[in-house]
Amino acid sequence: MLVIQQTAQLIDECEQCVSRFWQMREEDRTPDFFQEVKPHADKIHQLLKEWQQEANKWIKQNRPKYMHTQQIASAAESMEQFVVQSFYKETSKKRFLDAIHSTSYTLKIFERLVREGETDANEETND
Repeated sequence: MLVIQQTAQLIDECEQCVSRFWQMREEDRTPDFFQEVKPHADKIHQLLKEWQQEANKWIKQNRPKYMHTQQIASAAESMEQFVVQSFYKETSKKRFLDAIHSTSYTLKIFERLVREGETDANEETND
């Protein structure tokens, strides 16, 4: 299912953002915006846009009790910001890490719900 692959990619990107954040501080350099930051951010923003559409569609079809379209929108918006922030050593550490933790949590819960939904659907077709 496409939404599971997209969610897994976004979870992986959260981890990469943390690594990049520490690497930029260690290297003590400012990246070239048009060579490094913008191409990567554009790629992730496109993925987020597609994921948000797929996730919202899944939520409307499955109506999970503890996941809502507003959480998806909030996670996407937060991620759009911290992907760019991960390139800059001046970024506030606490706010940055809290945003990633929160978004990663939402992504992992969503991924689990979709996987459980797939399992339930497979069990129903086997009955």
